[in-house]
Amino acid sequence: MQKTEIHSSAILEPGAKIGSGCYVGPFSYIGPDVSIGDNCRVESHVVIVGNTTIGKGCHIFPFASLGHRPQDLKFKGEASQLIIGDNNMIREYVTMNPGTEGGGLKTTVGHNCLFMASTHVAHDCVVGDSVIMANNATLAGHVSVGDFAIIGGLSGVLQRVRIGSHAMIGGMSAVESDVIPYGSTIGDRAFLSGLNIIGLKRRNFSRDDIHTLRSAYRLLFSPEGTLSERVDDVISRFKDNELVMEIIDFIRSDTSRPLCQPSEISA
Repeated sequence: MQKTEIHSSAILEPGAKIGSGCYVGPFSYIGPDVSIGDNCRVESHVVIVGNTTIGKGCHIFPFASLGHRPQDLKFKGEASQLIIGDNNMIREYVTMNPGTEGGGLKTTVGHNCLFMASTHVAHDCVVGDSVIMANNATLAGHVSVGDFAIIGGLSGVLQRVRIGSHAMIGGMSAVESDVIPYGSTIGDRAFLSGLNIIGLKRRNFSRDDIHTLRSAYRLLFSPEGTLSERVDDVISRFKDNELVMEIIDFIRSDTSRPLCQPSEISA
């Protein structure tokens, strides 16, 4: 079992739980209700407070602030959680807040994510696995982000928006609508620009899968008929395709936001 190393200037409150093989650097502060898994590295000047649980193998860089009370005026101090999974890299000045009563009292982050400098995950967000948030990207409250999604730098995602798995959000975008799985957006007011073809290729999706997704996308966002009619057409043609049906299930799920649409058909 590896030895845990805690710098003499770091403050660990009584009750804080630190796993084996961890490092806590100079002037960091760990609150009494924090639990950190094995083999994590907490660099200098990090603050982790609240009812915060961090999994194994995470690397947290200077001036990150995790677990402080949500930035929500409705929050009245109720007990809530911030749960962070394994093998996440949390860079400088990242902020993550716990949940609120209005969102289930829990903010969750999956495994193997990269949060670049100055990114923000607000209260009650649900972030999947292998998500990348580039510098200064921010999630408002109650946002959900699917596995392998990428949020471009300086982008802001409005509260309660859903970002589907494998989606790509272009930099400097304001995302006000739900983005389908495998979709790609651009624009200062984000609109669909097609599918995340580069991401699909990098993740070794087959040419047949990409071709099928393109065909479904073009039918789904055709100018003909209503969205409901086009959804029915896609189901009738691709009901046995798991990837296409993931998009359909996303569209048909309950949501308080409209669906992000293309400005023109492209994929």
